[in-house]
Parts: sequence; C-alpha cells; structure tokens
Amino acid sequence: MSTTTTVETDNMTGTQHIELVERFAAHNYHPLPVVVTKAEGVWVEDVDGKRYMDMLAAYSAVNFGHCHVELVAVAAEQLKRVTLTSRAFHNDQLGPLSQELTELCGMEAVLPMNTGAEGVETAIKTARKWGYTKKGVPVDQAKIICCENNFHGRTTTIVGFSTDPQARDGFGPFSPGFEIVKYGDIAALRDAIDDNTVAFLIEPIQGEAGIIVPPDGFLREVRELCSERHVLFIADEIQSGLGRTGHTFACDHEGVKPDIYILGKALGGGIMPVSAIVSSRDILSVFTPGDHGSTFGGNPLACAVARRVVAILKGGKYQENARVLGEYLFGRLRALKTDTVKEIRGRGLWVGIEFHESAGPARKYCEALMREGLLCKDTHAQTMRLAPPLCITKDELDWALERLENVLV
Repeated sequence: MSTTTTVETDNMTGTQHIELVERFAAHNYHPLPVVVTKAEGVWVEDVDGKRYMDMLAAYSAVNFGHCHVELVAVAAEQLKRVTLTSRAFHNDQLGPLSQELTELCGMEAVLPMNTGAEGVETAIKTARKWGYTKKGVPVDQAKIICCENNFHGRTTTIVGFSTDPQARDGFGPFSPGFEIVKYGDIAALRDAIDDNTVAFLIEPIQGEAGIIVPPDGFLREVRELCSERHVLFIADEIQSGLGRTGHTFACDHEGVKPDIYILGKALGGGIMPVSAIVSSRDILSVFTPGDHGSTFGGNPLACAVARRVVAILKGGKYQENARVLGEYLFGRLRALKTDTVKEIRGRGLWVGIEFHESAGPARKYCEALMREGLLCKDTHAQTMRLAPPLCITKDELDWALERLENVLV
C-alpha cells in the first residue's frame, strides 16, 4: 500500500529545500544554492528573504522581466476561459497568433510546439521532408550541416550532432545525416555542401558555447550560399531572438532573413513553454495531417501569452533598451583593469566573460557574485554569461556593474 505525503513548504529554509532536491530529484543540474520564491522585473527573492538581481533571465526565457504585468494578466484571463483543446479541435487563439507571428518574422506560416528542442526537431523534420519532396534528394540520404560547439537542445537526435563530449557520452547510438563544420567559416560550409544537403542549421550567435559572435558578414555569406546551392538556411534564434541582441532577431544585425526561424524561450514570456518554427507556406506545405504534432502545441493558453509577447515586441521598446544599455554595459566591462578576464564578447544585453585558466573556473566568480546579490551562470568552465531581463534600467545596470567590478577586479 502506498501513502501520499504532502510537504509543507511555507516555513522551510533554503537549506531544507535544497536537501529535498538533492534527495528526490535527478542530479542533472548543478544550480547555485539559491531557492527563489518570488520575482518581479529583474529582481528575485529567496525563501530566506534575500533579494538578488537576475542576470540570467532563464537563458533569455524571461526577456521582458519576471511577472510582466501584461503577460500575467493575459495568462490569468485565459486560464479562466480555456487552457487546452489539443489540435484535435480549433481554438480561438492559434489563428491570430499565427498571423501576428508571421507578420513579426516577415514569413507566411507557423508550426507551433512547446520547447526549444521540439522546435529544432521540427525544423529537422521539415528540412528532410522538403529535401525529399521539393529538392529531389534520394530517400534517406538527406544531410544537414551544423557547427562546432553548437547547442540546439538535448534530445538524442540533437546531442548526436553536438561536439560537446558531456552532451554525447553515454547516449548513443545517434541518428545519421549530420555533418559538422567550423563556426563562422564560410569556406568550410561551401566545401561541405553537396547534392544531398538540405539545410544549414546555425545559431546566429552561439549561446551555450559562451556567447560567440560570428565574423562580420558571415550570415550574409550564408544567405547567399544557401540560396545559390538550394539549401535551407535555418536560424536557431531560441536564445538570440526576440529582442536579446538589440534587434528582434540576431539575423537582423546583418539584414538577412533565413528560410526558417526557430523560436522559443522568450516567446512564452517566462510563463508558458512555447516554441515555433516560422517559414514560408511553400516550405511548411511539406506537412500533411498526421505527419507531425504535439498534444500541447498551439494550446490556447500558450498562444494567448505568445500573442501579447508579439505585441510587446512590435513596439520596439525592449529591442531599443537592449541596444542602448548593451553598448553601455560593454563599454564599462571592457574598461575594467583586470588580469582575470581573457575576453568579453556578445551583442546587446548578452555578454560572455571568458576567464584565463590561471584565474580559475567561472563558477567561482558566479558564486562570489551570488554573495554580492547578483545571479548569473557559467558555461564551458571558463565563461560566465550575463543576460538580464531586457526591462533593466540604467540605474539597475549600474548596481550590477558595481558588483561585477568588486568581483572581477
């Protein structure tokens, strides 16, 4: 006979919460020892009453700030109406979202899903079927080109074309059909394309790799080459898109448009998991009923929130704030006199600070900043990422910079 235990959480300390996670949850993350219980804007509060500034924004999922008043209101109203019908029936939010999102992207059609990894998997399926039905690639011979140090998610297909040993080790065998080239190397891409190549999948700025920006002009060269060789240009803008870099999309910095956008994270406003691929009607016409789907994909609650996200982005306020304060942030950081930092890179309000190996791993700087009231995250041992909500003010950014200077100098 089983028994049900209800855990009383109201009076638990942070340490007690962490002990529960250590005891009952899988250890697939190594979080900083902070237990968040409330959040608003760029600020969060832990269960012990201490406030912190969030400089990660849930990997760009919280671009518009925690508990954005408009997004919370839309979600609350939709919760009272209908939350899920599945795609077995129509709902009154999917059509308007599809129109509004295509207009934002300058595209023609949307295929909604839930998570970023689902969006990437959907793009892979799209490219393969397009290759067979539109380009004439022989059955089961489609090839997709990806980049070194990519991060597109954690499904078994996706980690199969990762170059990160930790992402791959222990999870094979992997799906064939992918080739890896050096990021930012147009000559390597040109050499890799053959008659069976259906797509080039790329992050316009690599996030998990440490906020790696490609050489100027690279995305324009990609666009030209993909058009010339009849290959789909797929831009994974799950982290880089929707305002993070100072434009709606990172591709906008070079004035290029891919054949497929993959969107996620911020599309759900930090409230719902929402992802989508957005493309032309011709490309997405490869799908017929039953080819692909998701029980929750396109659900009315997610669509209602995403519609308000699109409306917010159309105003341009957050893109402008990321652009202006991003320039200020980079200026202040690059003026620091410190021997610990090897390189500072990024775009908009998205920064990678890489430390010399002699300075120790980035994790220790994240822990030191946590003690100063600033929350951020390390990646690939030596790099610390900064990605505050795009609603951050100059005064709040100065507050963060003061603490960064205390720790880095």
